[in-house]
Amino acid sequence: MQKIGKIVVVAAAALSLAACGQDAKPQTAAPAGPPVPSSGAAQATQSKGRECTADDIKTTGKFGEVPTITIPDDCDPPKKLITKDLSEGTGTGAKAGQKLKMNYLLVTWSDKQKLDSSFDRGETFDLNLGAGEVIPGWDKGLEGIKQGGRRLLIIPPDLAYGEGGQGIKPNETLVFVTDAVSVPTDKG
Repeated sequence: MQKIGKIVVVAAAALSLAACGQDAKPQTAAPAGPPVPSSGAAQATQSKGRECTADDIKTTGKFGEVPTITIPDDCDPPKKLITKDLSEGTGTGAKAGQKLKMNYLLVTWSDKQKLDSSFDRGETFDLNLGAGEVIPGWDKGLEGIKQGGRRLLIIPPDLAYGEGGQGIKPNETLVFVTDAVSVPTDKG
């Protein structure tokens, strides 16, 4: 996610400049979570004839354990965000504006390899949900997750890194297993 954080700040700066009618120039910034994506066309590959579903992706491990993710070869990456609770958790579901503490494992679709893991670092990744600090696939895909819950996220390029950078291939579909280590409870 450290790689992801660098991309968020650069992409946000580029989008801000583009919105003002100026040419965006790459900038270096401190990590701030998964990036805001750039737009891009889907990768040109031979279709397998159907899009994968959450049930096609195989995962192992329970909440708190290092997961594994296995992406099949017989279906195409989905074009829309897919979420699936692998374990539900307890309490109230996460809402925009809340500070979450998450663990995650990231596997890239194209090469089916682990790219990043907070489990490996032994520290959670903190974010303010819905604040644009992370890729849109996280901001949207983590809504409603409960503390102690484990969720599969399959994020298409337009909600991920788009054109890529910092270790992410252009137009890459991302597959995360996320654990909600801390979700604030509603008061009242």
